[in-house]
Amino acid sequence: MGLLDSQPVDAATEAQAAAAVETLQAARSNIGAVVYGQERVVELAMAAILSGGHALLVGVPGLAKTLLVETLGTVLGLSDSRIQFTPDLMPADILGSEVLEQDESGKRAFRFIKGPIFTQLLMADEINRASPRTQSALLQAMQEKAVTIAGKAHTLPKPFHVLATQNPIEQEGTYPLPEAQLDRFLFQIDVRFPELATEREILLATTGATLPSPKKAMASKQLIEMQQLVRRLPVGESVLDAILSLVRNARPDQSDDEQVRKTVAWGPGPRAGQALMLTCRAKALIEGRVAPSVDDVIDLAEPVLKHRMALSFAARAEGQTVEKTIARLKDRIR
Repeated sequence: MGLLDSQPVDAATEAQAAAAVETLQAARSNIGAVVYGQERVVELAMAAILSGGHALLVGVPGLAKTLLVETLGTVLGLSDSRIQFTPDLMPADILGSEVLEQDESGKRAFRFIKGPIFTQLLMADEINRASPRTQSALLQAMQEKAVTIAGKAHTLPKPFHVLATQNPIEQEGTYPLPEAQLDRFLFQIDVRFPELATEREILLATTGATLPSPKKAMASKQLIEMQQLVRRLPVGESVLDAILSLVRNARPDQSDDEQVRKTVAWGPGPRAGQALMLTCRAKALIEGRVAPSVDDVIDLAEPVLKHRMALSFAARAEGQTVEKTIARLKDRIR
């Protein structure tokens, strides 16, 4: 099927989308019963997974990031694991390693022991605390969906998704992710403090004798089918033009916005446009629609672009921020 909205959705795709919407609504409801007051974070995390990608969660400790990953794993029918990143963490601690074993006859052979990355949903907790070498091992696996040990490739489970976390405040002893590695994440999701009413609900619900537990809403096979469905949903010309305008005008050497040319040091590459194309479709499906709108592009612009742009030192000294720049770009396509 083509991308243009002039081409109607076929009946089979429409029926599959209707079934997917019902399942996704049940999944959101099941997640919301455990993770309180983070509807935006849940929506973005689900959109990233539906798009077949990874997300970077940025927030201070105690905002239910670990709980979110565990809940997503249960609700979406995925196996999950968690790695606490530390400066002494080695690539083998993530990927696995070969050990020399001897059988009863005295014959020796190497056997590969899989690391915790061999899961469907991996939480990389405080990813910027690990050394660049260890970060690279994870990010290579994220891109290639396989790891190579002693010259032999080992395919990761399908689907495979990483939700990594970073603490935005405590930066001592960290190794910030390079721009090329940040680009591997579809979204940067900012996890903020809950509202007063929500925090009250959290206190009442999580300090009693019983704790809420997540319920499974689908199997991993269903999720894979939904990921394939997302790629078949049509994208209108207006949405495509909005994505191209947004991404290209965020690049200082291509922008026709004078402010961007003066303040932006580097802008997003083609992966940003690909991320918007996929996540806008995923967001539409989550909300019960078979095609995305320009409003979806505007809504997802910041989580897609925020970690793919940087301002010049002079612009930051003058009080400019990436968020303000993205807001200017969004106004151009409204």
